[in-house]
Amino acid sequence: MFYEPKNGHGLPHNPFNAVVTPRPIGWISTRGKDGRDNLAPYSFFNAVAYVPPQVMFASTSAKDDREIGKDSVGNINDTGVFCVNIVEYAARDVMNLTSGSYAAGEDEFTLAGIEKAECEVIDGPRVATAPASLECRMTQIVKLEGAANYLVLGEVVGVHLRDDCMVDGLFDVTRFQPLTRLGYQDYSTIREVFSLVRPK
Repeated sequence: MFYEPKNGHGLPHNPFNAVVTPRPIGWISTRGKDGRDNLAPYSFFNAVAYVPPQVMFASTSAKDDREIGKDSVGNINDTGVFCVNIVEYAARDVMNLTSGSYAAGEDEFTLAGIEKAECEVIDGPRVATAPASLECRMTQIVKLEGAANYLVLGEVVGVHLRDDCMVDGLFDVTRFQPLTRLGYQDYSTIREVFSLVRPK
């Protein structure tokens, strides 16, 4: 099968996000300029640089009560900071609950019963029980092609690692089983890990 996206695919569901998988999930926590907290998952997320450490996520929809993107992008545009929380398999249901389109003033931490902690470097919340959290200063918000597509880039300025995920000085993903996004309504988790030595 071949199709050009501009002409449609003719399938019951768009296969694009089922092709680029698995994708890590960035559970983005922000605080609005009004002091209200927000938490939402984004599967267009990844690390993009080592020095300085940088991450990105993309928001692909908008809300009527926001001038730019959804609550996460709007808050970041206002304050210049955000936190990426890594999602583990054990948090799949509460993560999914925070993906709803709620009013701008709704605190998803409270709505989903998620323990909240204050960040150390930035003014904002983080998921207290997350395997890892990355405090970020926004470096760019890039308007992408399309009506409501925004790319957010940030420099990581603080890193939280949960103690039980550290083994012999390494951050061990098998200790918490990272949740990944597949296509459609599908998710997966990482349970098996192997190493490959890069050629010199």
